[in-house]
Amino acid sequence: MQTIKHTFIGPICQAITMTGLPLKGALKDEQLEIISEAGILIKNDRIHQISNYWDLYPEAQSIGAEMVSLKGDFVALPGLIDCHTHICFGGSRAQDYAMRNAGKSYLEIAKAGGGIWDTVTQTRKAKQEKLVHLTVQRANRHLKDGITTIEVKSGYGLSVAEELKMLRAIQEANDSTYADLIPTCLAAHIPPKDFQGTQRDYLKAIAEELFPILQGEGLANRIDAFIEDTAFTSEDIQSYFHKAKEMGFDITVHADQFHASGSQVAVNFGAISADHLEASSDKEIKLLAQSDTIAVALPGASMGLGVAYTPARKLLDAGASLAIASDWNPGSAPMGDLLMQAAVLGTYEKLSNAEVLAGITTRAAAALNLHDRGQLNPGMLADIVLFPTADYREITYMQGRLKPFKVFKNGVEIK
Repeated sequence: MQTIKHTFIGPICQAITMTGLPLKGALKDEQLEIISEAGILIKNDRIHQISNYWDLYPEAQSIGAEMVSLKGDFVALPGLIDCHTHICFGGSRAQDYAMRNAGKSYLEIAKAGGGIWDTVTQTRKAKQEKLVHLTVQRANRHLKDGITTIEVKSGYGLSVAEELKMLRAIQEANDSTYADLIPTCLAAHIPPKDFQGTQRDYLKAIAEELFPILQGEGLANRIDAFIEDTAFTSEDIQSYFHKAKEMGFDITVHADQFHASGSQVAVNFGAISADHLEASSDKEIKLLAQSDTIAVALPGASMGLGVAYTPARKLLDAGASLAIASDWNPGSAPMGDLLMQAAVLGTYEKLSNAEVLAGITTRAAAALNLHDRGQLNPGMLADIVLFPTADYREITYMQGRLKPFKVFKNGVEIK
């Protein structure tokens, strides 16, 4: 018989619940539900009630709730969600960064031994135990910053055995951190240099050999692919995604990063999300807005590469759903600071606080097809972040410098 544990947190100056917001389209700050002088009553790992602190206080006392009494000014948000990362990797690409800033092109860097294949080589050399350690280390840094759910991609293995090593490492890391790690198979990242055959031969081998093991071991229910001139074309990927859909996997796509084409593939296959979109034109924006595919902006990649940001304002105004993720990876987005990147994207794309916060909470949850988080609402997971301020607007205003005071995951305070 399960022991019932209650926890009561408060008083909180402002609880920003992120409830009642539409999934798609532009948002105004006036649409945010803000509970002043709030209390949050937790039952085991779920939010039981959220209301005025003093109204809930007698009930919390009567049921013997553990009191987390706050002294000072605090704002509560749902646990933040990073819906696109590559934090399972070995090595560094500092050389790429230096060469890129010195004016070298992507092709020149690749020819010099850099690029994604460099990370593939270093990740293949790392033992599974080392990848587990590195992934947990990075996940815990995110957790300290209030990010309680983190999508993690493979894609630096690029063979059945090495992709399995990565995904097993992600699974093991998930058991070693309080954060929830959501695995995604990105075996279709780039064509491996050491595969004997065509790009389509490689994809066929992965689909036939790897997909059944993913399901058998429960390693991932999400399949991703990089649709780009230097990776896989929209024609290459057709059979691969058809197989994934037939087997019941969710689809997500690295789309329109340098050239537009991936978003059309994403929409055609009913992908949960299309991520990057820096090269999306009005045509692709309209296409995404008219679909159920969530657009995911990755401002960290724009900062790392020195390129334009995802046209977030146009996407929202057209009626699309917009999530925001860090793309934390060793090449184009090594910083991995989700809140700072989201705030800066807001500055450049003129996003409201509501749009930025929805992009890293409720809409990010939707981009992962998760329906039990991203809001402070009864029945949701008790993933809660407390920031030391009386005004929620300070969180984006400080552009990532304002760090959480307390983080709760599944109702447990992370020390």
